[in-house]
Amino acid sequence: MGRDETLAHAAAIVAATDLPVSADLENGFGDSPESAAATLRLAARAGLVGGSIEDRSRRGAGGAIYRLDHAADRIRAAAEVARGLPFRFTLTARAENYLAGRPDLRDTITRLQAYQKAGADVLYAPGLTCQEDIATLVRSVDRPVNVIMGLRGVQLSAAELSSIGVKRISVGSSLARAALGAFLKAAREMRDRGTFEFAAEAVSYQDITAMLESIAQKRPRS
Repeated sequence: MGRDETLAHAAAIVAATDLPVSADLENGFGDSPESAAATLRLAARAGLVGGSIEDRSRRGAGGAIYRLDHAADRIRAAAEVARGLPFRFTLTARAENYLAGRPDLRDTITRLQAYQKAGADVLYAPGLTCQEDIATLVRSVDRPVNVIMGLRGVQLSAAELSSIGVKRISVGSSLARAALGAFLKAAREMRDRGTFEFAAEAVSYQDITAMLESIAQKRPRS
């Protein structure tokens, strides 16, 4: 999705809840510091009070990690916009090394330290899977650290993450993938066995109705 569609979706979520909403703003939808700044400004207009900017280009196959000085300039430009807003906006800086196939903890820490100096409020290195590496990262910076759980091969609890100083946990697409996994498991059961045992774990219509009614009651009315 492009920036306009992403922010339109974000605005719809903002309108549906009275909770503060933060969004994944990709790389700011452009390579320049000006693009990151413009995206922050538009995100605030959409009603967001938080957003993340990553240090990876979307150009070409896989996307290249930006040079450190350029990546820091992009975070600095976004932070300047955030500090000029009439409300608190939480800016998260992402180091994409591990998602880009560059599992270099030292470089990742160096990058997040630079983003901290550039004005980021929260630091995030998606893809870290080792508790020791996460703990080392937390000790190496002076900003709250976000980690992602729900990845295969990573089994750390909220209590374990809290004990090493992690302040925020994301689950990314894992809830959607879990739901799709249950759907596919049910479809394969019907196809391969001709049975319907999956329905024993299906949520009831009453529970679905109650959930939707609760959401409708909480939704702000225009």
